[in-house]
Amino acid sequence: MAAVSEDKQPYATAPATSIPSHDASDEISMRKGDLLGQESTDPVLNAKMHLVNNAIDEIGMTPYTWRLFCLNGFGYAVDSQILLIQSIIATYAAYEFQPSFGNSMTIAAYVGMLVGALFWGLSADVIGRKYAFNISLLLSSVFCIVAGASPNWVVLGLFVCLASFGSGGNLVLDTAVFLEYLPSNKQWLLTLMAAWWGLGQLIAGLFAWAFLPNYSCPGDPTETGIECGWSNNAGWRYVWFANGALVFVMSILRITIIRLKETPKFLLGEGKDAEVVEVLRFIANKYHRPCSLTVEKLEECGITNDTPNRRGSLSAHAGSKWSPVEVWIHLRGLFATKKMGLSTTLIWFSWLLIGLAYPLYNVFLPQYLRTRGAQLGGLSEYEQWRNYAIANACGIPSPIVAGLMCRSGWFWGRRGTMIIGTLLTMAFFFAYTQVKNNAQNAGFTSAINFCLNIYYGTLYAYTPEVLPSAHRGTGNGISIALNRVMGILSAVIATS
Repeated sequence: MAAVSEDKQPYATAPATSIPSHDASDEISMRKGDLLGQESTDPVLNAKMHLVNNAIDEIGMTPYTWRLFCLNGFGYAVDSQILLIQSIIATYAAYEFQPSFGNSMTIAAYVGMLVGALFWGLSADVIGRKYAFNISLLLSSVFCIVAGASPNWVVLGLFVCLASFGSGGNLVLDTAVFLEYLPSNKQWLLTLMAAWWGLGQLIAGLFAWAFLPNYSCPGDPTETGIECGWSNNAGWRYVWFANGALVFVMSILRITIIRLKETPKFLLGEGKDAEVVEVLRFIANKYHRPCSLTVEKLEECGITNDTPNRRGSLSAHAGSKWSPVEVWIHLRGLFATKKMGLSTTLIWFSWLLIGLAYPLYNVFLPQYLRTRGAQLGGLSEYEQWRNYAIANACGIPSPIVAGLMCRSGWFWGRRGTMIIGTLLTMAFFFAYTQVKNNAQNAGFTSAINFCLNIYYGTLYAYTPEVLPSAHRGTGNGISIALNRVMGILSAVIATS
């Protein structure tokens, strides 16, 4: 559906008692009567949110927003890089360390991302987007580099888990931060930003292609009789070093180039009207854009429900930010109305199912094909990693196509795009079961990556769009966390 902002009439002059009812999800990509439209739990907060949305539309796209697109997008890339790199290097690290449980590396990565999604998601709603945004990627880069120097399998698993903890919050934070600075007529860019996910997969494949064929053991020492150590099996370490160095550079760029100010919508939920205006006017003045929003206009809307002494709204926070009740407040906010609760449940269920289905496809389909007589294998390492890079590159244009589909009236907006993406992916999954050789395997894998990323890219954008801004980090974090839970389960199933 097209990204639109409803009812541009100003609310600032309306008394608080006559404020129209509007969606608590910031009116983002919602037409009248669509999904959560007309739902309201705090009409004053919604009226203020509407004024902020209008101010963001008035300012429009700026170089600041484009920098967010690029450097937030890299957070997407890091998440996919770490997941793929740990799976790629696990075999080569196992040659050296001879672990008793080979899938423990995958479980460590998913556990880190699970905890990271919950921790950074909740912290983004409690202490703000800014600090979590600046810290998470930097932590991930440091632990990636240290992982490359691991002396044994347990230490490697620990630092993969910690690196994943840092990157696990990026999918939560990057969409929320970018969304809360994005004009409504550019909403489709949130879907397009998922192209960075495919780029991260490509980078992981290129690192593997560059280092593993030339700096790895010829095989399992128990079969080849050749001992594996740092001297002849450093390829997987180089992959971690290169990835960590790249992530470190990007994390520094996020801090120095973006210099993120707290998002206006988080500040609005905190009741800090003056700071909301200050942030928006700073951006407008810096890039010579108009901004007619004033503190007086926000104050004329009224006072948000049960505003406590700490200036925040009880609808967004408990009496203390550090109270255990804070978690319950944010969870309750995701089910504030019947439609909002249904929407939240369906989104979480979508993340849950795809988190189980896609890893199991990667694990079991190759085994299924071998039992059906497919002639797979026999490729040189160069050819193997070349095909891997090509397949991952096919996931990059998918979100671009998805973004264009979301803008078009022909595809029923976000939901229609996801339906088309899933149907195409399903068709290629069924077709993949008939693969008989390496060429067909490479072709269908590339097609599946392309179609699946249409769905994934749209789901990544759709999830924060329909969550209320005060609880967006928590809801988005739980979505990603459920996906990671299924990733852990799939690794256990694969082992058994």
